[in-house]
Amino acid sequence: MTVFSLPGFDLHAFVRSTLNEDLGLGLPGGGHDVTAESVIPPEARFSGVMDSRDPIVVAGLPLAAAFFQALDPDMEIELLAEEGSLVAAGTDIMRLTGNARAMLTAERSALNTVQHLSGIATMTRQYVEAMGPTDCVLLDTRKTIPGLRMLEKYATRMGGAQNHRMGLWDAAMIKDNHILVAGDVAEAVRRAREAGVERIICEVDRIDQIEPALMAGASHLLLDNMDPPTLREAVAAVGGRVPTEASGGVRLDTIGAIAATGVNFASVGRLTQSAPAADIGLDFTPL
Repeated sequence: MTVFSLPGFDLHAFVRSTLNEDLGLGLPGGGHDVTAESVIPPEARFSGVMDSRDPIVVAGLPLAAAFFQALDPDMEIELLAEEGSLVAAGTDIMRLTGNARAMLTAERSALNTVQHLSGIATMTRQYVEAMGPTDCVLLDTRKTIPGLRMLEKYATRMGGAQNHRMGLWDAAMIKDNHILVAGDVAEAVRRAREAGVERIICEVDRIDQIEPALMAGASHLLLDNMDPPTLREAVAAVGGRVPTEASGGVRLDTIGAIAATGVNFASVGRLTQSAPAADIGLDFTPL
């Protein structure tokens, strides 16, 4: 059986719920694949090849394998590409042999998953490459599809990014609405510090907010929607006391100039919010 493990992610539950959704489990007449059951003999066997139709960064193959093995535990599966590897168009990335009905029933769930995650990984790699030679690190965000955060953030890592905070629990991120209620940047940071929060990310959109945020105890500054000249000024004002992150307006055509300003990080929401699915196919042959 395929081994795939992420902290906080239940592979079995994900596979089962995804298959159940496609099979209509619990709905009137649901719970089975009417096409495969009516057309394909129960003893029929297929071999199959999954391949990339475009150059892609691979992510999610162990998950795709888990869908097939959930319906046919004896299915023989060979993963032909490593997670995070860049493959050319036309590359075979998985071979499988087993029960034909199981393959057909699991096909769409498996492809949807690997296409989505490989699409994220591929776009992420494009951003990393567009940054050019720099020490700046690409970050993802919390702009993820509900229920898929662990997988989507896994895919950005496969593409070469690092994960920003995973959720609302592992760091405070003080943004404009928090500052509005607290009264000012310093007071918002002070409240988080006094509450015992160790990792405090504070958003600033003006240079004059930097020093109050740092004096109050911010451990990371998010420089919001600043153009490259302003980012350089902000980086100089921080003087390396805490990490700096450029956020907002970070696109494929701007990230190179942003990374060159000296910021430690650049975060991009569209990595998980807008990445197109990778073009990956799966062709079967009766045995």
